[in-house]
Amino acid sequence: VLARQLGIAALAIAAVILAMGVGLGREPMEMFMTGLSLAVAMVPEGLPAVVTITLALGASAMVRQKALARRLQAVETLGAASVICTDKTGTLTENRMTATRVWMSDAIYDVTGTGHDPAGHIASNGTRIRAADDPGLGRLLETAITCSHARLRHEEGHWVAIGEPTETALVTLAYKGWAQIPDPDDLVAEVPFSSDRKCMSVVARTGGAEAMFTKGAPAQVLERCSRIHAGGTARPLEGADRERIQEAYRAMAADGLRVLAFAWRPVVSEDHKEGELIFLGLAGLIDPPRPEVRAAVAQAQAAGIRIIMITGDSHVTAKAIAEGLGIELDRTLTGKELEAMEDAELEAALRGPVLFARTRPADKMRIIAALQRDNQIVAMTGDGVNDAPALKQADIGVSMGVRGTDVAKDASDLVLLDDNFATIVRAIGEGRRQFENVRKFVRYLLSSNAGEVIAIMANILLGGPLIFLATQILWMNLITDGITAVALGLEKSEPGNMKKPPRRKNEPILGINGLSLILLFGLYTGFSSLWIFTQLLPGGEAQARTAAFTAMVLFEKFSVFAFRSLREPCWRIGYLSNPLLLGALTLTILAQVAAVYWPPLQVLLHTVGLGPDVWILILTFALPILIVPELIKTGVFAARRMGAGRAVAGAGA
Repeated sequence: VLARQLGIAALAIAAVILAMGVGLGREPMEMFMTGLSLAVAMVPEGLPAVVTITLALGASAMVRQKALARRLQAVETLGAASVICTDKTGTLTENRMTATRVWMSDAIYDVTGTGHDPAGHIASNGTRIRAADDPGLGRLLETAITCSHARLRHEEGHWVAIGEPTETALVTLAYKGWAQIPDPDDLVAEVPFSSDRKCMSVVARTGGAEAMFTKGAPAQVLERCSRIHAGGTARPLEGADRERIQEAYRAMAADGLRVLAFAWRPVVSEDHKEGELIFLGLAGLIDPPRPEVRAAVAQAQAAGIRIIMITGDSHVTAKAIAEGLGIELDRTLTGKELEAMEDAELEAALRGPVLFARTRPADKMRIIAALQRDNQIVAMTGDGVNDAPALKQADIGVSMGVRGTDVAKDASDLVLLDDNFATIVRAIGEGRRQFENVRKFVRYLLSSNAGEVIAIMANILLGGPLIFLATQILWMNLITDGITAVALGLEKSEPGNMKKPPRRKNEPILGINGLSLILLFGLYTGFSSLWIFTQLLPGGEAQARTAAFTAMVLFEKFSVFAFRSLREPCWRIGYLSNPLLLGALTLTILAQVAAVYWPPLQVLLHTVGLGPDVWILILTFALPILIVPELIKTGVFAARRMGAGRAVAGAGA
């Protein structure tokens, strides 16, 4: 867009210059060449290529950090993310469920072992218990393994889990209790799980008769129960029982456990309705947070990025996990509360630290829309088919590369190759680096072009011959500037890159500071090269033009050090920290020397050899470009350090 705008402006100004010159009586061909030179000088011809190359290299760097950008533009957008809406399971956590606790009306059981190895055991008060020893526990374990599509298989000396992590954890639990494994031929019917019902039921033959086995969210299972297994038998489920179950559920969830409830009943006359069930108990599953996520959360929040957890788990479990990871949190909202909210209420809630629990995939779209109305740039994670609309709606859709569906990946802008939240934060840091580097080389290129334009226009007003030929301008813009700009786009992140707030939505890449800098450098380089040109003009037009041309190239090469950082002096970021830039500078300066002394390039660019006195003159004007910005940035850095020191001293007092 910027290149197109510059192109339109260049053509308009060139046309005006042509008309003015002809109107003042100058030769039309001379003014045509002048207008052409001016148009060529105004447009940074290498800008689109440099931007594309830089973003492509940035995308390649992100792949090495386990993040695959499906669109180059996503690299830049990701760097502006102000909110990350993230799932819990598998992104913040390891997605390796393990059952650690079972609650029943008569006893509480601890479960040992981790992962999918059934070598652990179930114990109550230190005594190991198997399904055959405890009919109630046996029925709960039978429900857990029957009401599941997962299976365990022993292969080459280790156990392999097949199925969804929650279900494989329950099957492993049943194995630890030596529960009877159901015969697939005994399955009669199934009422599948849905995000609305939050439970599933299976009808199977057991002990010569049919029975319904149900598992799901505690509240949804409990409301389908009329009896409870207690004291070795089933009795009516009373209000006190319901309160005890709720207390047990809250206690387990507060420990960060994902809690599931289990119930069953005999089937009479093929009655497959989910009702009149016998409540069996609860199982608590732990999905440990990824060890690197807590540090990533702290880094994101230090960078001014808000993290909003959106999960289907209970609000108690979600809150415990969020607090354990250090996610800022003032309020927890459930899917039902979200549904009852007006848009204005939701927008107000989203301005503070908030967590969403018991949500549906459709809720994500409403949350995204509310954040975007508040001018937030939203990154949204998702892995399922139902997440695809939300991934498309978000500014940056982030899908899971390991467990994500193809539909989710196709709808996303970024694919996490390791399904890890920390990878999102690293990718945001890379996106910020890329945007800053694009901003640096755009300002660098435009400052170079500004110097050329100012020199040409001032020379026209003075009535002198062309200071630069069209071929010389193309040489500067495409050969010397283009190579240097690509190397500038490979600068490493500056100190504090992830300690400042995200940039504003639609923040201009130039801005007032950038335009001022471009104008300042343009004025100095333009008038300096013009002064050299006019001083040497009496000695011959070819020598004066070659000197001005060479001076402008060296000015542009020396100015690149000022654009490496707009805040930090080069000694802070390291003179040798970007070896490719040093290589590019060496190459382009040697190319310019060749342009001055090598006959084939002399013919192409209409140059002549320069004497030592001319080189000294050029370097006299070039050195301030290298020295003055460094002195200014060093002074600003020292002032910042002194200000920070006074602030610390004041706090200590």
